[in-house]
Amino acid sequence: MPQTTTPQTTTTRVDRIVRRYVAVWSEPDATARKRAVAELWVPDGIEFVEGTQFHGHDGLLDRVAEAYGLFVGSGEYQIACDDDISVHDDVVLFTIQLKHAKGPHVGEVAWAARVFLVLDDEGRILQDYHLTVQPLPES
Repeated sequence: MPQTTTPQTTTTRVDRIVRRYVAVWSEPDATARKRAVAELWVPDGIEFVEGTQFHGHDGLLDRVAEAYGLFVGSGEYQIACDDDISVHDDVVLFTIQLKHAKGPHVGEVAWAARVFLVLDDEGRILQDYHLTVQPLPES
């Protein structure tokens, strides 16, 4: 049986989606962040994090903006992606991290989660799951 490659499973396309996904969490400009959310997720996309669901572009935009303000915008952390991208049909799996941006632990991973994305035929996110594998230390 011949193998076929659908557009959403090409390495270049998946790398681009993951790069854009990681970048949206570090975007300081509200207008650019709104545009990035609209380009990444379908209008009724959903994210599941720690028992909480964020629905649609408005909910996702609020989620991304809040995370940016708490973690990256504060200067405490920077977002990184481990080099562990896996793809199967319309599913993309990778690890996203918060790394210390200042202090004695600069560059060390403070938090990590496996991200499980389900994509539509155009490579936009239908469902987004964060499965924490290294929680933030309690302060």
